This record gives sequence, C-alpha cells and structure tokens, in this order.
Amino acid sequence: MSAYKTQQRRLTHRGREFHFVTCEGQRANPAKGLEEVGPMWALMAAGKRWDVMAELGDEPEAETDRRLLEWLRAHITPRPAEAVHQGDPANGRR
Repeated sequence: MSAYKTQQRRLTHRGREFHFVTCEGQRANPAKGLEEVGPMWALMAAGKRWDVMAELGDEPEAETDRRLLEWLRAHITPRPAEAVHQGDPANGRR
C-alpha cells in the first residue's frame, strides 16, 4: 500500500472555482516507452485531469496557491462576456 497522501486545493480565479489535486508520480516503464514522472498538481474538471506543475513536498501552502493562480492566469482566458466588459479592443469597445 502506498504512503502517498493526496492534497487538494480549491482556488477562485475570475469568479470561477478551480479544483486542483496532487497525483502520485509514476515509475519509468521502458517496455512501454514511459519516462519517470514525479508527483504533480493537476486541474480536475468534468471528470478529467490535466497535469499542471510539479508538486514540491516542502512548499508552504501560500506559495503553492500563488503558483497555481499564476498557472491559471497564464492558461485560462476570460469568457467573451468578461472580455467585452473589460473593454477588449477586439470587440470594438473601450
């Protein structure tokens, strides 16, 4: 039995809640051509999982939250209504 303990974080970004969990790493499997992967933070949504970043075991929670929010800012774009509201020049409004 594994001693790995899964962590979870729920963060709000642009009015939406995002659910992140940690996933245990996997050993390399040369027969299948798979490289070793360390523990990861993953975004959970609609029953699917997307790897986000490496889990750093001794990292303070506040720093983990900061890194996850930074990832959200870089990868989650605003909804069209938010872009119009914020004066997106692509929509002809300022």
